Amino acid sequence: MSMSTITQDQVREALKQVPYPGFNRDIVSFGMVKTIQIDDNDIKVLVSLQTRDANVPKQIFQGAKTALHNLPGANQVDVNFDIKDPGEAGGAAASAVGKAVIPGVKHVIAIASGKGGVGKSTVATNLAVALQQQGVRVGLCDCDLYGPSVAHMFGSNERPNATEDNEIIPIEVDGLKMISMGFLLEDRSPVIVRGPMATRYIQQFLKQVAWGELDYLILDLPPGTGDIQLTIVQTTTLSGAVIVTTPQEVALIDARKGAAMFSKVNVPVLGVIENMSYFLCPSDGVKYPIFGEGGGAREAHSLEVPLLGQIPIDIAAREGGDNGRPIAYTSPENSETSATFAAIAKSLVATCHSPTS
Repeated sequence: MSMSTITQDQVREALKQVPYPGFNRDIVSFGMVKTIQIDDNDIKVLVSLQTRDANVPKQIFQGAKTALHNLPGANQVDVNFDIKDPGEAGGAAASAVGKAVIPGVKHVIAIASGKGGVGKSTVATNLAVALQQQGVRVGLCDCDLYGPSVAHMFGSNERPNATEDNEIIPIEVDGLKMISMGFLLEDRSPVIVRGPMATRYIQQFLKQVAWGELDYLILDLPPGTGDIQLTIVQTTTLSGAVIVTTPQEVALIDARKGAAMFSKVNVPVLGVIENMSYFLCPSDGVKYPIFGEGGGAREAHSLEVPLLGQIPIDIAAREGGDNGRPIAYTSPENSETSATFAAIAKSLVATCHSPTS
């Protein structure tokens, strides 16, 4: 009695049980399985990776071999790898693992945090403004579908139009291009979509928006390390990520998880921004470290990246976000917070244009 022939679909389903090390998502959904060959139930697969970590292919190899040997009737199993150096990102290596550059965009920087409530969107919006004031062309993509805030922070309730090619035309405020689910929904309308649909929206924001020529596209990521973050880092070539945290340990714990995610997928962390570092009392100029001191600096030292800046708890910054006019529009001479964002923007421009970036 002859054993039934194993199909490519069966092999693919088996490989869906093999996670990418450090993530819950599998190597098939990440697009890493490039070819599958079957000859008399001998199975040969090719997995394409972009990593410098030798443990990553080792763990995938072991998981894939086990999963394929468990297929009924499987004979010899060969798992081969095409491993690219992440330093080649943006060229052949990027295309080999399914990553893509966004046409016309020179640098894509993700603003991330391990947890919510640390002011990541406030940092992203003000940093976009501060970068624009450095004389460069900037876009801002609000990737937080479930809690979009960019539209409110820029005081806009416009609705985006589309081109004849069905590309979304981003909203512009003072020359800064932006897109957010907040521009597509009524104020009180919730976003109720499952993970696959959420990632589809994000892909549209990145690839079907007419961004034009930009020097920097800032991505305001949702908190955590979920489907949206993984989709972005696995499919889009990033120049780097900036981790936002507050000084206390409960925030730093999650910030480390965010940094670890970028490390796993070979996206460089450009630095740490410590938000809510202190309250500057307007009556006497005394700094009060309400959430503790030195947490951001310690974390930056641990990650071996720069502490890009310490943003104070600032009433004017809060009012700017509520009123649709980010504090970074204020002259740095008149605002310590605005001056800090200007310094961070200058540092990021220098980093992205350095010979080693």
